Amino acid sequence: MKWKGKDLFDLVCRTLGLRETWFFGLQYTIKDTVAWLKMDKKVLDHDVSKEEPVTFHFLAKFYPENAEEELVQEITQHLFFLQVKKQILDEKIYCPPEASVLLASYAVQAKYGDYDPSVHKRGFLAQEELLPKRVINLYQMTPEMWEERITAWYAEHRGRARDEAEMEYLKIAQDLEMYGVNYFTIRNKKGTELLLGVDALGLHIYDPENRLTPKISFPWNEIRNISYSDKEFTIKPLDKKIDVFKFNSSKLRVNKLILQLCIGNHDLFMRRRKADSLEVQQMKAQAREEKARKQMERQRLAREKQMREEAERTRDELERRLLQMKEEATMANEALMRSEETADLLAEKAQITEEEAKLLAQKAAEAEQEMQRVKATAIRTEEEKRLMEQKVLEAEVLALKMAEESERRAKEADQLKQDLQEAREAERRAKQKLLEITTKPTYPPMNPLPAPLPPDMASFNLIGDSLSFDFKDTDMKRLSMEIEKEKVEYMEKSKHLQEQLNELKTEIEALRLKERETALDMLHNENADRGGGGSKQNTIKKPQAQGRRPICI
Repeated sequence: MKWKGKDLFDLVCRTLGLRETWFFGLQYTIKDTVAWLKMDKKVLDHDVSKEEPVTFHFLAKFYPENAEEELVQEITQHLFFLQVKKQILDEKIYCPPEASVLLASYAVQAKYGDYDPSVHKRGFLAQEELLPKRVINLYQMTPEMWEERITAWYAEHRGRARDEAEMEYLKIAQDLEMYGVNYFTIRNKKGTELLLGVDALGLHIYDPENRLTPKISFPWNEIRNISYSDKEFTIKPLDKKIDVFKFNSSKLRVNKLILQLCIGNHDLFMRRRKADSLEVQQMKAQAREEKARKQMERQRLAREKQMREEAERTRDELERRLLQMKEEATMANEALMRSEETADLLAEKAQITEEEAKLLAQKAAEAEQEMQRVKATAIRTEEEKRLMEQKVLEAEVLALKMAEESERRAKEADQLKQDLQEAREAERRAKQKLLEITTKPTYPPMNPLPAPLPPDMASFNLIGDSLSFDFKDTDMKRLSMEIEKEKVEYMEKSKHLQEQLNELKTEIEALRLKERETALDMLHNENADRGGGGSKQNTIKKPQAQGRRPICI
């Protein structure tokens, strides 16, 4: 009951592990007007609703000029990412269609990690809210067509961790014209209705119909004094030649909110142009160490993944070779069986031929005996002699034929024996080949273990849950050189990114429905045609840190 705003705010920050507390605040709504919890005032003394529970929204109250340089903690980056993403989807920040698709691809990378076609199949983004409804209604494109274009860029972000993808999102979003601007309705001395915009760079005056391009801007380093009396504000520029600008707002509560935002943004503006405090320096050092640790961890995981993939490829190759060797062994067995069958058939045929030769030889011997018997018992008469001579002649012819047939059969038997020997030799070779296949080694020698790291590299020991780092001066110099190198690469990527955005804009322009364009769409197109769109840095010259006096508020 006695807690002040600071007690509640500190509890929330401790719960989140947040140290960059100066960007945030606790917001509540009273009578359709936004207000922020005051740190030095009791919570229940604020003009909050008496209904329980009392609701506050933990939100970013002030925005950085450069998210990459100013946001140190990962939790800070994540909270800004969530808030800016919601503002773009709720159309509180105007975003061109082509930039919306690119931002959506980084949001998908932050949520799903690297693109995997086997996991992230068609329709996996069907339930996701990634694009403003204004962009979806502006083109004759189905959800599948939008998903296809988002996925095409999502696939290019491979290798980015969640915090890196969220930072890329913020780096693109911070160049949108309405990023980080708080708008308030005001009237000038003539009673003309205008919009006052308060952001990290200064104060801006807008036409109510055009929130993209300010009519006039007052950077913080060019403002000498801001005074507030009742409902009237006075802005005195540092250059006395420029007229003093006065305006009125309708509600006292709104005036207090404007003054809070002016003071807070001006304080941060001056703080950025001074040396970092000891707390910020410690946070940045811890962030660098954490980044180096995560980088080493990612490299270790990448090496393990590569080794695992190589092991899987080796296993697949061994399985393939084993299958091939099994097929070769099966074929060799079949060839051996065919050789054995052929040898058996040849041996059987040779035995039959040998028996036939013996039979023919026996018949030839019998014919010879018959011839001798005929000669011995020649018929005494001439007729018998003639008949005998004829029979002798026929017996001789028959004996000659029998001899020739016997010789032929003998040659055929020799040939069959030779074929049998060749078949047995083929059988012996088949058995030898089968023996070689079954005794061949199936596993190739494994790759040697990775070489140890050079001794001059930064090392770390992982014992339990504790980590120790040994960073040398050379390491810090190398880290600085890497940061410079990353800046150069970022400029090149920015150029490539702009080319991609232009390409996508040209691609989907044919599907654009002109009659559904909003006033902000037409203003954005006019700015782009004049060459002034795409970055709020074109509207306001970046203030210099040197030679400027602090503002008295």
